[in-house]
Amino acid sequence: MGFNDVMVVRDKSRSRTIRHYLMEDEEQVIAVRRHPASLLRPVAEVFGGLILAGVLSGWLGGGVATLVVWLAWLYLVARLIWRVLTWSVEFFIVTERRLMYIQGLIARRVGMIPLKKVTDIKLERPLQGQFLDYGTFIMESAGDDQAFREVTYMPYPEQLYFDVSSMIFPSLDDAGD
Repeated sequence: MGFNDVMVVRDKSRSRTIRHYLMEDEEQVIAVRRHPASLLRPVAEVFGGLILAGVLSGWLGGGVATLVVWLAWLYLVARLIWRVLTWSVEFFIVTERRLMYIQGLIARRVGMIPLKKVTDIKLERPLQGQFLDYGTFIMESAGDDQAFREVTYMPYPEQLYFDVSSMIFPSLDDAGD
């Protein structure tokens, strides 16, 4: 299982999360997780906290203060684990009818925008996203209230942008079928 297989879900039967939100006659066309770069900050916090905890432990020399330092570091580790678990069940899904963004591990949030209502889609790529190959999708839809507006840390942004755009705005040749 490669890096690509972690982010892109090709078979809807593999993921109960995806299958649960699709209608019976609906086919998943695209399903991706956010880029693992979204986890870089909590990973850096854990490693930085480990270094700081080690330095403080040597400086404090033991006792209750050292225990508090290590408990704070364990909190960072627990928070990282929580973010990884949450990341593993977050999906951006495109079907032939709608866009969906599924979030949350315990309190599940599912945002949905019908493809027919999407009026514009924009791709933004920060400098670090250009190096790590991720971007942010910003969707505009007809109507006042949107279920979601942007999805950050989208992997393979150019290809995904092209695929989603071609479904939202089919070419004239496809529209006649």
